[in-house]
Amino acid sequence: MSRGPAPAGDGSTVAADRVLTLPNLISFVRLLGVPLFLWLFLVVHADVIAVVVLAVGGTSDWVDGWIARRMRQVSRLGELLDPLADRLYILATLLAFTARDVVPWQFTAALLARELLLLGSLGVLRRYGYGPPPVHYVGKTATFLLLAAFPILLLAAAAPSVATAAGAIGWGLAWWGLVLYWVAGAMYVVQARRLVRVMRARRAGAAA
Repeated sequence: MSRGPAPAGDGSTVAADRVLTLPNLISFVRLLGVPLFLWLFLVVHADVIAVVVLAVGGTSDWVDGWIARRMRQVSRLGELLDPLADRLYILATLLAFTARDVVPWQFTAALLARELLLLGSLGVLRRYGYGPPPVHYVGKTATFLLLAAFPILLLAAAAPSVATAAGAIGWGLAWWGLVLYWVAGAMYVVQARRLVRVMRARRAGAAA
């Protein structure tokens, strides 16, 4: 989830161009957790440790944003790293889970299709000079649900004694996350369409 700029006491943006901040360090550590999880899960099959890595890295995505706002260390780099880490966790986990039959390929395909839709919308926005749209609370909620569901689903696959309860909880979170993920994607597409219409109107007015 991306972090918005934090205003200083005089109304200016704080740490906008800084790189070496505590929130950015946390985001880098979260990024390092992605290959570590893949190695634990796919190579050495250390499922229990993989659950811990995934749970810590996936569900702590709010920590860097909270610290950035509290310590006034919001930065442009952080605004890119935070959602990047979220997406990498989601994509890496989906591909790994599909490879080991933890989730069906149809679920993975549904989430990947949404990512492709969003990438297409971002490409159109860039053609008209716009950056990525601000993250909506629906998208934040969907990301949180998915990142919370994945370690529970992995726990269900790794621990037969709790498989029934963990599977029910994990799939409940996962399906709600998938629905909200697509709702957020549709909202981004509508927002991008409005921005493109405004830019086209401005260009038409300038050419008249």
